Amino acid sequence: MSVMAPPPPGTEANDIAQRAEAAIESIQAARSEIARIIYGQEAVVEHSLITILSGGHGLLVGVPGLAKTKLVETLGTVLGLNARRIQFTPDLMPSDILGAEVMEQAADGSRAFRFIPGPVFSQLLMADEINRASPRTQSALLQAMQEYHVTVAGQPHDLPRPFHVLATQNPLEQEGTYPLPEAQLDRFLMQIDVHYPDMEAERRIILETTGAEQADAAAALDAAKLAAIQQLVRLMPVGESVVDAILKLVRAARPIDDNGAGDVTKMIAWGPGPRASQALMLTVRARALVDGRLAPSIEDVLALAEPILQHRMALTFAARADGYSVQDVISRVKESIT
Repeated sequence: MSVMAPPPPGTEANDIAQRAEAAIESIQAARSEIARIIYGQEAVVEHSLITILSGGHGLLVGVPGLAKTKLVETLGTVLGLNARRIQFTPDLMPSDILGAEVMEQAADGSRAFRFIPGPVFSQLLMADEINRASPRTQSALLQAMQEYHVTVAGQPHDLPRPFHVLATQNPLEQEGTYPLPEAQLDRFLMQIDVHYPDMEAERRIILETTGAEQADAAAALDAAKLAAIQQLVRLMPVGESVVDAILKLVRAARPIDDNGAGDVTKMIAWGPGPRASQALMLTVRARALVDGRLAPSIEDVLALAEPILQHRMALTFAARADGYSVQDVISRVKESIT
């Protein structure tokens, strides 16, 4: 039997269990509402919910037309969050995202600067096609995503809480795009790959979205309840075996072989840092709640390995020349720890 990490001081285990059971009901209600709008993307919906329940940001990667924008819009409605959308383009400026100060003249003739907040001042921000903006504009989101405030004209401005960024990226567009730097990729808790739906899901899509009437999502949570669940995620106990699995997985995905990964590490140019371990500690708890469980397991670690690690590592030239992908290496890393 695995040893459970003790709950924080002043926190009763029974209280955590009761709060978790109530949270599970709310999460199931939210999933049911989302399922009325989004078809055939169950894994994407699950990973998006896990990202938000963990208090992080997500990068949705997929070709156009797979309901990425619709998913974010639906999440905003179902979770009761103030959602805004920014369409990233090459000519977008940082002030278009953060806001700017303008000079105003009062009735008495005096003048003063007033800050006009940009669209980043929302609870759920959709950064659509983020890789189409210039690095200067992409970097405008870095401080917001990490520190939850922005600085304009030397003055800090706090963002609403909770605050989440769900960015989309089209993997097919290469010309006229600016790949996200590693430092910004690391700020995304998960990279969520959006694939084509299967035939039955696509059949439902074409039958239910082309008629005269279309379903509308209803709110299942609000910002206060969501914040309470996010705090609950941090209070959930984690078994020592799960902690060990997280450490072994992340350390085996680095080019330094101190975990018995063998030849796998020779394929890795650079790997994930401690932020990946932190991300797994949060997301495995959130996945347990989404799945209706009160504690995470090693299966949660293995299930979340790819979305947590794939944007935090790169392969050597030799590995890429041999036809290996990051997903192939992660699969081998998972095998080395089981």
